[in-house]
Amino acid sequence: MVFFKDKEREEQVDGIRKKEAEDLAMILSQRYSLPYLDLSRMTVEIDAIKIVPEKDALEGKLVVFQKTGKKLQVAIESPNPEKTKFIIENLGKQGYALSLYIVSEESLKRAWKLYKEVPEYMETTAGIIEVSQDKLEKFIQETNAIEELQGLFASIADASSNNRKISEILEIILAGAISFDASDIHLEPQEEKVRLRFRLDGVLHDIYEIEYKIYNLLLSRVKLISGLKLNIKDSPQDGRFSIKTRNTDVEVRASVIPEAYGESIVLRILNPESIAVDFSQLGMEEKLQQIVTKELGKPNGMILTTGPTGSGKTTTLYAFLSKVKNSSSKIVTLEDPIEYHLKGIVQTQIKKSAGYDFADGLRSILRQDPDIIMVGEIRDFETADTALNAALTGHMVLSTLHTNHAAGTIPRLIDLGVNPNIIAPAINIAMAQRLVRKLCNDCKTKHAPNEEEITKIEKVLNSLPSNREKPAKEKIMIWKPTGCNKCNGIGYKGRIGIYEAILIDDKIEKLILSSPSETAILEGAKEQDILNMSQDGIMKVLSGITSLEELERVVSI
Repeated sequence: MVFFKDKEREEQVDGIRKKEAEDLAMILSQRYSLPYLDLSRMTVEIDAIKIVPEKDALEGKLVVFQKTGKKLQVAIESPNPEKTKFIIENLGKQGYALSLYIVSEESLKRAWKLYKEVPEYMETTAGIIEVSQDKLEKFIQETNAIEELQGLFASIADASSNNRKISEILEIILAGAISFDASDIHLEPQEEKVRLRFRLDGVLHDIYEIEYKIYNLLLSRVKLISGLKLNIKDSPQDGRFSIKTRNTDVEVRASVIPEAYGESIVLRILNPESIAVDFSQLGMEEKLQQIVTKELGKPNGMILTTGPTGSGKTTTLYAFLSKVKNSSSKIVTLEDPIEYHLKGIVQTQIKKSAGYDFADGLRSILRQDPDIIMVGEIRDFETADTALNAALTGHMVLSTLHTNHAAGTIPRLIDLGVNPNIIAPAINIAMAQRLVRKLCNDCKTKHAPNEEEITKIEKVLNSLPSNREKPAKEKIMIWKPTGCNKCNGIGYKGRIGIYEAILIDDKIEKLILSSPSETAILEGAKEQDILNMSQDGIMKVLSGITSLEELERVVSI
């Protein structure tokens, strides 16, 4: 019993000693006007630590703990010792840019222990994470359902993981996201643990709960490879890095924001294979597909696609560009960011810090003599006015706008301050879209709808244009999700668009001159015989492409 009390007392004394050491480091950081860090909360990179030999690091009371290209993060006990000054000066002569941090001696001792791993650790390229094709294929073979993926994380992400393993855990998270076709990875600090979630086909799924010890190291690792500042914890930061596989490079956009229990991380995965959708596979019904094809063939005018964030607008625009690009046309894009690289076209990215925003960028693009221009988004009057005038002066302009429905495009442009007199002659067609999950073809099951479901379906069917064929009530069947290995047990695999559109014909053009409401535009477009999103969605439900529940999740019917 005495032994346990002595051990407990030793632990208490040790804890007090460590706290005093960290408090002293904080005081010194203020004295020297250098930021303070606790290295136990950071990922100490082996690639970085080996830049300064162990003997020099011990004598100089420092450690290089992070490396991004020629930028080094260096922890020092004090900037005064001659050996410390000599090493720092020498690193500068080698072309390194240094960021210095004050740390405690305890922090340095913990970091120095990693020198034992230097000989067997392979160097990795800053800003790039390599995920082997073999690892991806192994993931696909071993994890056919979310439950299996959760089991894999449980076997790896334990609290005893070291710094070397943190890199492996992040690689596994990224490999899992790619193999499951996730669009986003969310790491959300909660009161006791950190929730890891994947967004699959637009819906978030819980994957695992990570211990804070692991999360803090992951946060540091993500900040490092994304080019973010390690010591900033109370302000949002945005960065980027690439995942390198055998087949392609996948761009990742990192967003870190402060929240109640720490910093929330969202990694948006821009997989070229996910974004590259052929025009014929977007999901447009046959008549709308014919209309859009005709409008894309015109030499000038504007095609606008609208919808909320995450509704697939950019993918639709890329599909349009892929359809119209040829050797005789010059296509220039203005994007924020460039999400998918298309061969044969000029793609530019806005950079506000350099004065290259959508409005200024568009004016610069017009001096490049383009035939087709794609503007990522119209956000303000200047961009809208310049884009519409470009459409009037011999250019085909493709862009997006934030409205809920196609009919809302005109009122939105008028709200931005655009003269109605130039809207009508400039715009060819305004579209709106949403994305619905597609039922897995391997496990979907056919059902007769119940009374509530048939009432909803018939309500939409009765609103269809008179020349559209409607199925008899007793013949209506719907499909529902089940879940199998092919769809990771979810019941859905992939997404497809539901669309609506309004052509700017003579009748709509006259309406626009009177600054019409959305309702007035809808009334004027009835004769165009183009389905709205609810109608398009119901037709996809009856065709077994999606479920009624999924359609109702996305649009009101």
